[in-house]
Amino acid sequence: MKEILRRAITGVVYVVLLLSAVLLNTDAFDFLFMAFGLICLYEFKKLTKLRGYHIFLAYLALWWVFIYITHNKVLINILIIITISVNFTLLFYLFSKKEKLYNEFQKFIIGLFYIGGGCIFLTMIPYQEDHTFAKILIMGIFILIWVNDSFAYIVGKSLGRHKLFPSVSPKKTIEGSLGGYVFAMVAAYFMSNYETSISFSQWMILATVIVVTGSFGDLIESKFKRSAGVKDSGAILPGHGGMLDRLDSLVFAAPFAYLTLNIFKYVS
Repeated sequence: MKEILRRAITGVVYVVLLLSAVLLNTDAFDFLFMAFGLICLYEFKKLTKLRGYHIFLAYLALWWVFIYITHNKVLINILIIITISVNFTLLFYLFSKKEKLYNEFQKFIIGLFYIGGGCIFLTMIPYQEDHTFAKILIMGIFILIWVNDSFAYIVGKSLGRHKLFPSVSPKKTIEGSLGGYVFAMVAAYFMSNYETSISFSQWMILATVIVVTGSFGDLIESKFKRSAGVKDSGAILPGHGGMLDRLDSLVFAAPFAYLTLNIFKYVS
């Protein structure tokens, strides 16, 4: 009971902090995810035993360029190609028998674009071409991730019989994953009534992209932890582990969500 209460308090504080940053102003939102990215990079560095601190400087430089200096579409397209390519490399790593994550340079590139690129694109999502900040849209993406994670756990705990990926995450089940997806689609239906900049069918597609890629992100981080021989990526969130434990799905899904939303704009 004490552990459940601690997890609940930490979860509430985390959600309140996140939603407050969204509702307060754009600078608060940008700063929060810049800080979250630094924490996630620190945890990634520990998990993969990446040496040195230059990855933090590279991340801050990348962040400054893409969030505050340039909005050049060519440069953003280059960044999305690199980030998604790195994510596909991680998918290859997930399904391979390789336990350790590459060499020092490869770990640096993967950490910079998997986490750094993910946080940058997550921050870019709510900014519209008319310079407005789509609060409901970004909150909807957070909600889709939370609903999928929460109901995957609940359904898996109650009905789970068939293991999803036992060599990486023994507790996850196929039933839990399907349950999370179904409830995420229900959440997307409700979100389509509040955020009408994208249609109902587009919300369904976006929810599917986020659930599928977010689930892969969770499994990839589980493999990092298994390779490192640890239960959590850190201990910054009492009862929940590290920041990367909380953001693994969101960080991996963000560039795919950003690309999906831009495809919607292109075909509209």
